[in-house]
Amino acid sequence: MHAYELFTAVKPSIVHDMFMWMRETDRNLYKTALGSLAGNRKLRPAFIQKKPVVDQITWLHKNLALKTSDMIGEHLLQVYFMNGQEKMLATFCDGLEIPHNGNGQVDGDLPETLDTEKLKTSIDSLLEQFDPALVTLYLHTFNIQTPKGWEELSNALNSDERLKLA
Repeated sequence: MHAYELFTAVKPSIVHDMFMWMRETDRNLYKTALGSLAGNRKLRPAFIQKKPVVDQITWLHKNLALKTSDMIGEHLLQVYFMNGQEKMLATFCDGLEIPHNGNGQVDGDLPETLDTEKLKTSIDSLLEQFDPALVTLYLHTFNIQTPKGWEELSNALNSDERLKLA
């Protein structure tokens, strides 16, 4: 699944929370995202910035669901999870015994394969601690970090009813 497809399928409330986090913690990132997407649509960012925040976020979400916004969307998801959901990332990495910096940023290369049992246990742990819709979005985002994803994670995302985006 590509980032634009994730934005097509994800609950709007998750996207709203993501952009509100950006507005509150990294205003420059929010403005850059808005400017990049406005540029894709050949609009001036000021046109979008004049809208109320809720309308801005709705516009951002709508535009991130476009194929032409795939790279921007993937980058925004990565930044959000790396900086805004460190506990979730650390929990996932710990469960899979992937070395990380304590906040979920992987030390070294990502593994080529994932242990199926550890993955299942890690997913169960994530679903107990965090919003299942956010966990699902994170797992899909993690899975697009390699060209073909991980077979084990792809199978879990396709077969586990708890991991549905919408």
